[in-house]
Amino acid sequence: MEDKEIQIGKYKVKVIRKDCIGAASCVAVSSSVFKLDGENKAVFVDGAADDADNILMAAQSCPTKAIVVTDTESGKQVWPE
Repeated sequence: MEDKEIQIGKYKVKVIRKDCIGAASCVAVSSSVFKLDGENKAVFVDGAADDADNILMAAQSCPTKAIVVTDTESGKQVWPE
């Protein structure tokens, strides 16, 4: 399965599957955006939605930095820095 990227509010969020170790910290922080699939990798929940701060916190909680967050307004990658 390939990496998937979606837009949620002002952020474009991408999960890098090869880097995901299934720690599920993103799920713990934002279960309305992330869940683990059958391979124990983070994927997006259908209709994913959350506030920007929580999405960023979920990405920052990932021990392998497998979640990339880009601000679509500025085009800058917000996480990882």
